Amino acid sequence: MDMNEIKEIFFQECEEQLAELESGLLKLNDGDRDPETVNAVFRAVHSIKGGAGAFGLDDLVSFAHVFETTLDCVRSNRLDPGPEVLKVMLKSADVLADLTNAARDGGSVDEARSRQLIKELEALANGEVPQASAAPVEVVAKPVAAAAPPPVNDEGFQPVAFSFDDFDAAEEPPLMEMPTYEIVFKPKSDLYAKGNEATLLLRDLSRLGEMSIHCDMGALPTLERLSPESAYFSWKIQLATDKGEDAIRTVFEFAEWDCDLEISLVEDEATQSGEELPMQPVPFDLSILDDEPAVSVGVVEEEEQLASRQQDIRNAAVSAAGTASNVLQMAQSAARAPAEKAAPAASAAQSAAAQQAAASAGTPTIRVDLDRVDRLINLVGELVINQAMLSQSVVENDANGTSSINMGLEELQQLTREIQDSVMAIRAQPVKPVFQRMSRIVREIADMTGKSVRLITEGENTEVDKTVIDKLAEPLTHMIRNAVDHGLETPEKRLAAGKSAEGTVRLTAKHRSGRIVIELADDGAGINREKVRQKAIDNDLIAADANLSDEEIDNLIFHAGFSTADKISDISGRGVGMDVVKRSIQALGGRINISSKPGHGSVFTMSLPLTLAVLDGMVVTVANQTLVVPLTAIVETLQPEASAIHSFGSNQRLISIRNSFCPLVDVGRILNFRAIQANPVEGVALLVESEGGGQRALMVDAIQGQRQVVIKSLEANYTHVPGIAAATILGDGRVALILDVDTIVAASRGQSLKPEMSLAAAG
Repeated sequence: MDMNEIKEIFFQECEEQLAELESGLLKLNDGDRDPETVNAVFRAVHSIKGGAGAFGLDDLVSFAHVFETTLDCVRSNRLDPGPEVLKVMLKSADVLADLTNAARDGGSVDEARSRQLIKELEALANGEVPQASAAPVEVVAKPVAAAAPPPVNDEGFQPVAFSFDDFDAAEEPPLMEMPTYEIVFKPKSDLYAKGNEATLLLRDLSRLGEMSIHCDMGALPTLERLSPESAYFSWKIQLATDKGEDAIRTVFEFAEWDCDLEISLVEDEATQSGEELPMQPVPFDLSILDDEPAVSVGVVEEEEQLASRQQDIRNAAVSAAGTASNVLQMAQSAARAPAEKAAPAASAAQSAAAQQAAASAGTPTIRVDLDRVDRLINLVGELVINQAMLSQSVVENDANGTSSINMGLEELQQLTREIQDSVMAIRAQPVKPVFQRMSRIVREIADMTGKSVRLITEGENTEVDKTVIDKLAEPLTHMIRNAVDHGLETPEKRLAAGKSAEGTVRLTAKHRSGRIVIELADDGAGINREKVRQKAIDNDLIAADANLSDEEIDNLIFHAGFSTADKISDISGRGVGMDVVKRSIQALGGRINISSKPGHGSVFTMSLPLTLAVLDGMVVTVANQTLVVPLTAIVETLQPEASAIHSFGSNQRLISIRNSFCPLVDVGRILNFRAIQANPVEGVALLVESEGGGQRALMVDAIQGQRQVVIKSLEANYTHVPGIAAATILGDGRVALILDVDTIVAASRGQSLKPEMSLAAAG
């Protein structure tokens, strides 16, 4: 594996980390204060910084380092993640994503915006509260620090208050009961050059259990030989933990190539023999309780070294590095300070977190190039076609249908179906990445329009084919921009209308009848139909005396060049947004509908096929032509009787089905396969249901059977045919056309079969 492949894997992991970062920040913004959520956000930024440092991506490392420092303040309870703080962090996550994309694709980012956010992050890390925030930024730790520190005598002795009752605490196991590891950690200069900090690594290590540290300064040279870019310190650590060696190495995951690391399990002879260990004094510096961040190191040196002339240099240089020892000891003491009544809840939370981590770790995954999966799907498609052709040949030559070959073919058909379902499941992915991307769009448009908007997502784990997901981003982006800019009112207008100042946009995904349905709803003012109608008249889209229903007026916004904006802005006014939405949904074999109620908001519903590769269909015959009707659109089939057929008008007919009337549509006449309408009694009626046209009875000549077919693009191989969604190859080698049910239903209501109105609803 060469460096380019490794780099590509890094950027793939960055996408996952950025998604985790976005998800965690949104949870915090919704009020979630689970420490594991904060840790997940911190780990995401830390992982990106570590990998970027390995590839020399300095801009990405620099920004991630400042971001990580601010997140560390949140993690250590020194910064309250209030609304204004999270607003800065969400913007920082957007910039971090831009920097990652620029590093991968070679583009550029807005440097002024990056510098501004760096200043804001540094201000937050320094305890400066944003002006719009009413919540305090800095939170003082509750335990120990509430009381004033005892006085210090002339010898530097400072008494420490403690209780002997702590030794009887049942919740805290003795140190000797857990395995003890000896760790030798010696950083190299590359570790600091890549933006890592030894202090942060040691602090993360302390969270695994009880530990003590000794800093070795023996390699520190004299001042004239001191190089600021070199690393001279190393640490010897005793860690008692039940997490195991793998957890220790995980802490140094992004630094293991830039340091010398030795981990060994300590065998305690006294513990093995059953002897009780005497209590050992632990050097501790309580100056960490003060507000000053810098503390002297509490490292015990020999009496001879204190007299050497290098001691002053060493004390100055090691001041920051040795802080880790005191920070770790202080963190361990503070962790034992909460009242006993909080211990069961904390224990339960830790147990739940451990179970969740174990569950997530129990599902191993591998990375596979999408091209390989696509090739596999194409081969499975060919297998389906050949299996159908073989079955057709056997049926034609085996009149009885009882031969062993025929039985074997039935098993082959079932096996082929299972293989195909399994392969399609491999390419299925949740819509969560696309939905998360919409959060940034909402924030940016809300800032540009001065509106307060809240995005609520539901059904993020709904799975759909990877090909569909890749093409969802563009139409959803335009729909989100339209909902925030045109749909939602300003805070002043909302308050005047009796609504909350904050508007809500709800994005939902769910499965329905073998398709995925995505709904985008807002609680805004709804579509102003009078304004839309007048704009359409001004643009010569409709006649001034045209009699249009509410649905037809709503659908006018999908015309190319149509916009109700009074002036052109960076967001809207050019009339290309909703037109792009319609064309993108059509290209995916889907359809879109609008439901709007003035004063209450609008709902845009997109219905898309779960996959663009296969579908279950019913093979029918119409005027000696073989067609495939998608099975998901069929409600039932029936043989019409003469008494159930009713005519009205010049050429309209209805069929009576269980005391209700349904329009009867001759498919052959709609597609111009024949000049006159066929006799319904001589054919078969397929009761179908479309998204916008209700139920219709499609009239066909005969039904050949139900089959699973492989979708082949007719437009890519031939040209677009109105009323036809795609094509497929049957078992006998003939090409069959897949019917576009929604286009046929629309044509039955008087609309002509024009290419621009076909929705290509293949699923």
